[in-house]
Amino acid sequence: MHDLKAIRDNPEAFDRALARRGMEPASAGILALDQERRAAQTALNDMQARRNDVSRRIGEIRKAGGSAEAEASEVAALKARMAEVEEQARRVGEDLDARLMSLPNTLDDTVPDGPDETANVEVRRWGTPRTFDFPVLDHVDLGGRLGGMDFEAAARLSGARFVVLRGQVARLERALAQFMLDLHTTEHGYTETWTPALVREPALLGTGQLPKFAEDLFKLEQGYYLIPTAEVTLTNLVAGQIVGASTLPLRMTGLTQCFRAEAGAAGRDTRGMIRQHQFEKVEMVSIVAPEESEAELERMTACAEAVLQRLELPYRVMALCSGDIGFGARRTYDLEVWLPAQNTYREISSCSNTGDFQARRMNARFKVEGEKGTRFVHTLNGSGLAVGRCLVAVLENGQNADGSVTVPAVLRPYMGGLERIGG
Repeated sequence: MHDLKAIRDNPEAFDRALARRGMEPASAGILALDQERRAAQTALNDMQARRNDVSRRIGEIRKAGGSAEAEASEVAALKARMAEVEEQARRVGEDLDARLMSLPNTLDDTVPDGPDETANVEVRRWGTPRTFDFPVLDHVDLGGRLGGMDFEAAARLSGARFVVLRGQVARLERALAQFMLDLHTTEHGYTETWTPALVREPALLGTGQLPKFAEDLFKLEQGYYLIPTAEVTLTNLVAGQIVGASTLPLRMTGLTQCFRAEAGAAGRDTRGMIRQHQFEKVEMVSIVAPEESEAELERMTACAEAVLQRLELPYRVMALCSGDIGFGARRTYDLEVWLPAQNTYREISSCSNTGDFQARRMNARFKVEGEKGTRFVHTLNGSGLAVGRCLVAVLENGQNADGSVTVPAVLRPYMGGLERIGG
């Protein structure tokens, strides 16, 4: 959600911000609705004041024993007209809110301009991709040989874009999730938080998945949606709340199942676990004071990087350009892990600063003790990491010529000391 006062004060700047995302100017339409709503509210206030005056006059007339038929008729007419104007103001207000809710966040000045992912800027790399002296297998073939990855069984149960994991491969996925949670909670200062996988519409409106991305969500009966990410639930824990400034920053992490229809990804990554309808992800969310959000983005990104470093997986950090950045983000870093079978880096985490964009939609604020009024918090979210994609990276980067996979040292305590799977 955008600050309406800021649009009134500088509509040209608002339109320039939209233009960076390839969008047409919108300030004129927004301000026209704003003016109509404000005019209706002014009219309501004037009619309310007139009705109060006439009502007092009626009381005076009747107290004096006179007839107040004309005045009573005016009050009735005012009441009817007020109902009409009130309904008009409500409709205009809903139109205005819908217009504002449909527009993406304003980008930070440091975000590079560009039409799509080809204009993203590499910030740094870590690790050196391994050189193999045998034919490299992708995770689908590896998982099949290990007897731990069954896409056919999943298709019989649920259709395409699902997988059944078994044995040591299933245990490896569990180990990855446990390792990530332990790292974030014991070393990175995040509080482990378990949340529902079902939410109602206001939660998705608050974090920006609705209304724009409705087709990517799984909607159930009774008004529930399956969450596409724990960003929704963790961030909405402060929705409608006023938190004390002394409690900030709030840092939360959680492991959840995530569900995405992938409506916009038809035909992409149909093989394997890269893009599925159901997957696990460890999410990080921070709620901070505005002046701390940029530093928090760097911190959060480093926390996600630490997972890959401990797993000894080569990766690179990309600053997303204006044409590739998400709807709710003002600034984003993507972490891309090296996948030998694809001979390229693939996204495994996005860490974003949304500024006060989500907070305005959720009405999430903080108050400094001794100060008047409240301010909107800033919210940040990041994958720490996508567990399934991390499993893919561990299998492909750790594969050996005999078909076995070396378990990263940090995962061995979670695997009962096992150093290799298969072979």
